[in-house]
Parts: sequence; structure tokens; C-alpha cells
Amino acid sequence: MSSKATTASDTPRPSEFVRIEAAALNELALRLDTTMLAPFTQAIDRLLQAATNQSRVTLSGIGKSGIIARKIAATFRSTGTPAHFLHAAEAIHGDLGMLAPGDIVIALSYSGETEELLRLLPTLKRLNATLIAISGCASSTLAQASNIFLDSRVSTEACTLNLAPTASTTVMLALGDALALEVSRLRKWTPEDFADLHPGGRLGRRLARVRELMHTGDALPQVGEATPMPQVIYEMSRKKLGMTTVLKDGHLAGMISDGDLRRLLERDGSHALEHTAAEIMNSQPHTIAENTLASSALAIMEEKKITSLIVVASGGRVEGVVHLHDLWTLQLT
Repeated sequence: MSSKATTASDTPRPSEFVRIEAAALNELALRLDTTMLAPFTQAIDRLLQAATNQSRVTLSGIGKSGIIARKIAATFRSTGTPAHFLHAAEAIHGDLGMLAPGDIVIALSYSGETEELLRLLPTLKRLNATLIAISGCASSTLAQASNIFLDSRVSTEACTLNLAPTASTTVMLALGDALALEVSRLRKWTPEDFADLHPGGRLGRRLARVRELMHTGDALPQVGEATPMPQVIYEMSRKKLGMTTVLKDGHLAGMISDGDLRRLLERDGSHALEHTAAEIMNSQPHTIAENTLASSALAIMEEKKITSLIVVASGGRVEGVVHLHDLWTLQLT
């Protein structure tokens, strides 16, 4: 008996799977610039209205589409739009209580004929919910029942059998990300807003704010303008930040650093201790606001070649001090 030999050309290279999905994304991008621009814009308008009216955004799907729906819901939440996932099968067993009149439901089904989703249509109509369908078939039941249809069709799946959802789920994910990010952009979502929702992990460290790291209260080195130099040195040594603030009625008058002390000793020698804080302080030290990102504080210190920034509120009241060593521990770079 003989068998047909398998040649290298019969086996697709792994990179070909990626190229198929990349081609599907390129087709989606082209549609977003042309035929899908109008419905996509309409979907964005509805989502922005939902944010204004405090309506909820719900993602739903089954199987692989359900997994993608969960990820899109997470992206919405991560970028400032409250959203949650509704399992279509669980919905008809009580989870429909998650929905309220006027909500937006984004339903994902490549065929547009997923039974569990279709069973939700009467309830969505009764609640006057806006249904945005992400599907690969414009003539499907789901697409026809939707208020807005977003075309996620692909020429072929990356699967060699053209069966497993691969390119189609990639396109769904990209389309969902585009919705979430465009809403975020139009709502003028800022890095500071993003930081509030991501306090954990490396990302949280990168987005930490100065107020979370600054030395305050008893840990804040501070002296008055009339403080003699021996007491200034004692305060600097005790607080171990290599500097002290000089305050007048709680407001910033200046700063004294280790470098200022060295220069004073070089200049006045044994008479250095005869001065007061006001006589040797830097009256224009670098300052920063407490809501500034820690990464920005680090960039300022590296640019100015300094080791600390004084945190001040409006009007000049001192809130704390942030030190270079505190920022290094965050591994911001």
C-alpha cells in the first residue's frame, strides 16, 4: 500500500493564521471608513446618551462570542463607561432583572441566529432597550431586530476548516474596543481618570498620584523662617529627606536642602550656624500639585536634577513632600 506524502506546501505556516486575522481587521477598518461609518457613529451617539442619562450598557453573547462580550464589557468599564455582561442563557432564568427601561444592549452573534439571544428580543422590545447587534449577517434575525447593526463579517476564518470562530471573534473584539475607546475619547477621559480605576499592579503603580506617596504630618520636615540653623539641621536629620520646608503660617516660604547646607559651610565656615532659615533658604523651590501623576513627578526631578518636590495646594499651603526614592520604588521606568 502507498500513502500520499505530505509536503511542506500542504501545511500552512503559523504566520498565515495571523495574516488571515490581520486581513479581516483591515476589511473591518475599511468598512468603518465607508459603509459602517454611519451606524458606528449612531451607536456612539447612543452610548454617549446612555452615559448622560445614567442608563446601563449590557453586553451579551453565547460561546466564543460570549467570551468576547465579556472582554468588551471590561474594556468599557476600564475606560470609564459602566458596563456589565449578561449571559444570554442565564438571562431567561432571572438575570433579565439586570436590565432596566432605556438600557443599551450590545448583542454578539456571528450568525445572528443564536437561539438564546433571540429569546431575549421580546423583553428588550418591552423595555424599550436600544439593541446594537454585532453580527456577520445583515439578513439575520438578530440584525433585523436591532436598532443598530454593526457588520462583523469576515471573508474566511483562520481555522483551516473555516469553522472555528477565529478571525470573526478577532473582528468582534476590535469593533467592541473601537466603540469603547471612541466613547472614552469623546468623553475626554484623562490619564488621571484612568488612574482612579486602576490602582493595582504595575499599571496602578505607573498611574499612582503624588498624594499617595508624599510625606505628610509628622513625616513632613518643616521649620519657620526664624528657626536657627542648629534646629534646621536637627529637623533635616530627623526626617531623613535631605531637605526641609520653610513655612510661614502654613504656607511655603522656601526650602533648605543638603546642598544649601554644604554651600553655606563652604562660604561661612564656623559662622554657618549663626544664620536663620530665612537667610539661607531657596525662596523659589520646585513644587507640584497632589493630583499630579507620580510618573510626571519623576520626570520633573530627572529634568531638574533634584531629589524632592514640595506638594502645595492652591494658595501655597504645603501639603507634603515627595522624594525621588519613593518614586524609584514604584519601578516607573
